[in-house]
Amino acid sequence: MIATERPATTRLPSRLAEGLVFTTSFVILVLEIVAGRLLAPYVGVTLETFTTIIGVVLAGIAIGTWGGGALADRHPPRRLLGPLLVGGGLLTFLIIPVIRVVGPSVGANSIVGLMMLTFLGLFVPAAMLSAISPTVVKLQLLDLESTGATVGRFSALGTAGALFGSFMTGFVFVARVSSTTIVVGSGILITALGLVVWTVLGQSQKSQKSVVGTTVGALALASVFNYSLIGPCQVESAYFCARVVPDEEEGSGRFLILDTLRHSYVDLEDPSHLEFDYSLSFADAIEGMFPERTPLAAMHVGGGGFTFPRWIEAEYPGSYNLVLELDPTIVELVEDEMGLVLTDDLQVRTGDARTGLLEQADDRYDLVLGDAFGGLAVPWHLTTVEFTREVDRVMVDDGVYLINLIDYPPLSFARAEVATLREVFEHVAVVSSPQKFAAEAGGNFVLVASHRPIDAGAIDALARGRGDDDVAHVDDELDAWLDGARVLTDEFAPVDQLLSTP
Repeated sequence: MIATERPATTRLPSRLAEGLVFTTSFVILVLEIVAGRLLAPYVGVTLETFTTIIGVVLAGIAIGTWGGGALADRHPPRRLLGPLLVGGGLLTFLIIPVIRVVGPSVGANSIVGLMMLTFLGLFVPAAMLSAISPTVVKLQLLDLESTGATVGRFSALGTAGALFGSFMTGFVFVARVSSTTIVVGSGILITALGLVVWTVLGQSQKSQKSVVGTTVGALALASVFNYSLIGPCQVESAYFCARVVPDEEEGSGRFLILDTLRHSYVDLEDPSHLEFDYSLSFADAIEGMFPERTPLAAMHVGGGGFTFPRWIEAEYPGSYNLVLELDPTIVELVEDEMGLVLTDDLQVRTGDARTGLLEQADDRYDLVLGDAFGGLAVPWHLTTVEFTREVDRVMVDDGVYLINLIDYPPLSFARAEVATLREVFEHVAVVSSPQKFAAEAGGNFVLVASHRPIDAGAIDALARGRGDDDVAHVDDELDAWLDGARVLTDEFAPVDQLLSTP
């Protein structure tokens, strides 16, 4: 038997009901996307990070939708909506404290820690907010004959809200305001909607005043508490949590830290000083392949602290350096805090390096240096044979391509990248310690690729001269070492899965 139509007074105004479903879905996606920025300083920016965020939020949506529908069947939905909205809004304020309190104790390479931190920060708010939609549907259903149309309409509105939240966060919010402001604003929006619903659904005047007063007080305290928590970022860009830290042992030294990693070191008084082991190997390779010290035309894939453009300026006077740096905020930070001065001979092009490379003329550069990272991994689209061919295109015939990458035993990523380089270049070398090459240890590997023979003897001599045991393993030595590694292509480049961590 078909149910009779419920009185309109038992339902919310149509526009308010639609707005609730749209807005809660909007906020869920806002929180899901901004979570990547909140988690990055503690667990890095990897495929695993975003996979975990998506999985936890989807689990929250599933449990919340199911639980909200079950509650709406057992209790009057008019009484549930206000508390669910206010509760969801206030729980949103807990995301930042939970992540910033628990985050420092989570290992950067721990999948279990990543999942725990993401679950603690996001699951409950996502579940609470997801309970709104089935509660609204239950409240707005007129009769069984209109079930399909009603459920379909609200499902479409929820999807539209999620899409709007995705685009607004990715293209507008993250680029203009801090993560804390985004989360606090989301909490205020949902809580305010909850108070409106509580009022519309006819609570007594005394009850309304009590609820409003208590909630507004909680909002104020939660906002102050969120902003009082000191985050790890000196600057938060659309891509990184960044800070510049002085070297306590060397007063003129500065470290650039992006998310969880020390990316660059610059000595403000001595641009020829190199601090990190991989940078010394980079220098060995450059000096071994270009011993004449004549000016070079160099392109840098990844800027960071602009260590090597300044080193080349100092060691190869008259050189031209073009830096392809993803993040304009990092360029500004390095100018302000690490003494970078851009000139006609040291230029930067901000944006993705893959598209930046396509804009470069053929046969332009003597040297290309690849030193771009997203967490521990080189961004996958900068590792493929298609990208490598573009590098070859912009280099002169006897140009040299250097890559810095990180890997640990069994070195699956390092081997795959060497196999990829050998598809394009006649000569390839792996510069590393014997222990790393034998997959007994891990860390940074410097790869050298060129169409001219690589002077392994000169590179080895430079390393020994500074007391290092790094060796340039070249050509035939790599045949057995590759161990059948697969070439990386735009169709197949699972860098995050190939990369091993300590």
